[in-house]
Amino acid sequence: MKSLATGIIISALLFSAGCTGKKGNINYNGNPEPLLQNAYIRLPLGSVKPAGWLRSELEAQAAGLTGNIDDFWPDLVNSSWRGGTGEAWERGPYFLDGLVPLAYLLDNEPLKAKVKNWIEPILSSVTDSGWYGPAKNKDRWPLAVSNKVLMQYYEATGDKHALDLLTKYFRYLRNTPPDWPDKEWRGVRAMENAVTGYWLYRETHEPWILDVTKSIEANSFDWTSYYEKFPWDSAAVAEKKVPLNWGPAGLTAHVVNNAMAIKYPGLWYQQSGDKRFRQAVLDGIRKYDLNHGQAGGRFSGDEHLSGKSPDRGTELCSVVEYMFSLEELYEIMGDVTLADRLELLAFNSLPGTTTPDIWAHQYDQQSNQVLVDSEKRDWSTNGNFSNIYGLMPNFACCLANMHQGWPKFTGSLWMATNDNGLAVVAYAPSVVTAKVGKGREVIINEETDYPFSGTIKFRISTGSRVKFPLVLRAPSWAGQATVTYNGTTRTVGGGSTIRLENNWKNGDLITLTIPLSLRSERRFNNSVAMLYGPLYLSLRIDKQYKSTRLNYDNFGYKGSVDWEITPLTAWNYGLMLDQSEPGRGFSIGVNPVSRLPFADKGDLVWSADSGKYVTWKEDPPVVITARGMKIPEWTMKDNSADIPPKSPVNPEGTAEVIQLVPYGCARLRITEFPVIDITKMRDQIR
Repeated sequence: MKSLATGIIISALLFSAGCTGKKGNINYNGNPEPLLQNAYIRLPLGSVKPAGWLRSELEAQAAGLTGNIDDFWPDLVNSSWRGGTGEAWERGPYFLDGLVPLAYLLDNEPLKAKVKNWIEPILSSVTDSGWYGPAKNKDRWPLAVSNKVLMQYYEATGDKHALDLLTKYFRYLRNTPPDWPDKEWRGVRAMENAVTGYWLYRETHEPWILDVTKSIEANSFDWTSYYEKFPWDSAAVAEKKVPLNWGPAGLTAHVVNNAMAIKYPGLWYQQSGDKRFRQAVLDGIRKYDLNHGQAGGRFSGDEHLSGKSPDRGTELCSVVEYMFSLEELYEIMGDVTLADRLELLAFNSLPGTTTPDIWAHQYDQQSNQVLVDSEKRDWSTNGNFSNIYGLMPNFACCLANMHQGWPKFTGSLWMATNDNGLAVVAYAPSVVTAKVGKGREVIINEETDYPFSGTIKFRISTGSRVKFPLVLRAPSWAGQATVTYNGTTRTVGGGSTIRLENNWKNGDLITLTIPLSLRSERRFNNSVAMLYGPLYLSLRIDKQYKSTRLNYDNFGYKGSVDWEITPLTAWNYGLMLDQSEPGRGFSIGVNPVSRLPFADKGDLVWSADSGKYVTWKEDPPVVITARGMKIPEWTMKDNSADIPPKSPVNPEGTAEVIQLVPYGCARLRITEFPVIDITKMRDQIR
């Protein structure tokens, strides 16, 4: 209790300045005591709207699987969650966890009508005990997801029925014995309920809600100790000790459970006040990177944690869940590295595992992915279809769960500060409408092509002058960033934030410039991955799409199809890199950002106008020319690119011009390159 009280006092001193007699933000619900005050405050759903290329991405999602899947996939068409007689577990709530924010972020009336048709049966299902949902479901896990759905729905609509239902359900949890066994999904994922629990406490200030979250934390799997000891390290992978099963130990090695669980110590930190839990989050991320880290900001798991080799897969569910965990954690901790990681996932791993039109997805993506088909791969536990871009390659959880990635990222781009200002979390074109200062509403248009460009403009709209702070972030990979506004120029070092306090007027323009330079990152077997700003770069491989039929009915509804993708050009290149001058030999080309920002020339995309697939003819926003050399002995193994030969590799061939494109634009790719030792060949790359 002493450490908790101390934390509250320190937080109050740090954040109460400028609040004119009231602690914290007077416009939005921050954490009431006894919770610690968080670094930032999430804005209600709908406060941030997408613009520019990001709106195009969400519109593609609405026109693709998210906007259509419940019209033809039987698990959703006949879902018990919408009053049918079919699937009654997680798939309905998973789908709604993306559909609800997408509908309201786009103000899309047909999607809002879909939401209503799902939500009304859920709201009417609550019983006197507080339990709700399909009568045949007896498991608490899908309700943990549904809770997050109803939380977002309430924020978007103000429908008190949703708030009442959530209050009743948390009373049910208070009044019933703990039921969080380690051998079940609801046990290892129990703290997912705390996301809604702390939100509900901020809304209602009911003290007994904290008793519920305390009981859940005390009676469910101890992820904090797991991160401190971390049993599934690289040695466990090498010695084949990672449990590839669905027992209690296997569930702790399951990639999606890990992506969800990384936020659990951070959630509990709000209530405990013990910095041990905050540190466990940072330790966990570091250990994921050290033992299972992959290009694109993610960690491997196909379906269980499987090491650092670029032939390993990562499940799509884990990407969107890791993103959501980071969004929650940044609100709590405000650590810049968390936002850096969020951008890496959003701009690389998320688009890299779907087709540009978002009509198909992979279950498992690879950093070095040179063939997409249904042949056997060396996955830990997943099936042969996991690499296909399609409707339901492997288990159907990702088909239901993938939809939350882009909408939740959009809603998290901006947050409120504790001193009545605004903070930019991650950068993308958007418009935020929020209350600042003493309750004045402002609109800020964020105009940018970031991450494809490093120039970001913030244009303020306000009826009259209003004083509030604006917090901007300089990514850790940037040496420094420059901010100009009202004739003032300021610089901020990479990995930090800058606070702009000003009496802003209508039309004020703030310009943030983040230099997007090439840099390299050492990867598996001393290979190298190249980055341009927050974008990983991959070898551009000419490709051929071929529709295929897996062992299920893909229904052929509009753009729904299963794709095999085969290479038409060589992929086994080493990258010619001058270690003393990494930028030498590279030429950066920038193109207009199209309506499908993560498409590459030659991709097949669905045309709703013609009712067929057409070939995409535009280049990605960034195309970089480099020098490479084929490595004949680097070949396929188990239908994947074999592990890269250990670098440096002696040059034995002819230097060739190769092209690199953003990872998210490359359905086929090499991202972790062997390095060709060019110490004696510099004249060839001038």
